[in-house]
Amino acid sequence: MYSEKVMDHFQNPRNVGEIENASGVGTVGNAKCGDIMRIYLDIDDNGVIQDCKFKTFGCGAAVATSSMATELVKGKTVQEALLVTNKAVMEALDGLPPVKVHCSLLAEEAIHAALWDYAEKHGVKIEGLKKPKSDIHEDEEEEAEEY
Repeated sequence: MYSEKVMDHFQNPRNVGEIENASGVGTVGNAKCGDIMRIYLDIDDNGVIQDCKFKTFGCGAAVATSSMATELVKGKTVQEALLVTNKAVMEALDGLPPVKVHCSLLAEEAIHAALWDYAEKHGVKIEGLKKPKSDIHEDEEEEAEEY
């Protein structure tokens, strides 16, 4: 059901914890499944993510996607981190079961929420960044209405 990479990131998550005085912190959840994900970013004066940590309350897939997302943005510029999509997270984990795709959406939104917080705190404009939703379930409802 889960790939070896998903199991590895669930059983041995990378970058768990908090960053004190983080440059940006993003918290998102999914009211439907109960997952909550918080991502902390430490961004230097050049806009490079020096450190990234997470705390997640949720299933194994939520933990694995959080862990992989932190790995994907560490060392990247703010602009490069913005390009880390849920698809990129899933691909890096060698896929997720369809019922767990929302976990990768949470990871993407948590990164965006942390970048938004950073931009707000530091008066920085990040090209292409939209105000994140705190509950990704909102997106699912909107998408369902479109069909």
